[in-house]
Amino acid sequence: MTGTRTSPTIRLAAFDVDGVLTDGGLHYADAGDAMKTFDVRDGMGIRLLQEAGIEVAIITSRKAPMVAARASDLGIRHLQQGVQDKAAAFADLLAGLAMPPETSAFMGDDLVDLPAFQLCGFAVTVADAPALLKRHAHHVTRARGGHGAVREFCELLLHRQGALAAQTRRFLNKARG
Repeated sequence: MTGTRTSPTIRLAAFDVDGVLTDGGLHYADAGDAMKTFDVRDGMGIRLLQEAGIEVAIITSRKAPMVAARASDLGIRHLQQGVQDKAAAFADLLAGLAMPPETSAFMGDDLVDLPAFQLCGFAVTVADAPALLKRHAHHVTRARGGHGAVREFCELLLHRQGALAAQTRRFLNKARG
């Protein structure tokens, strides 16, 4: 399934966390506190999606307070942590938003994301994902997880839907004052 394709307008973009919004590394302090690093440019990409009217969600198997903090920082209203069945959680989200699956995208990085890939209209993975997952993705980013892959996907999606130029103009107009 690798490669971009024509699809209906995407109205929902859902993201895994570890390996997508982060580099997948788990860093533990001596006290046992876990830390994650998020890319600020990925966050800007998510904001661009939201400003273009695309709903954004996070669906992740792990549960961490810093993920809730990051979602709050970005204004992401749909946050599901500790999810064991991502396809079921994704299907429930789609039903709650009254959106058909073909109008959704899911970005994941490992086999646990495969069921959500099969449900969504546009499945995306990162450059450093396992080969098996890449074979089931509609698109594979050039960037690795946590290193601009989300931003790359966001710009691709906005470009495909004709919204990237308008977002760029908005910033250019601000620069001109």
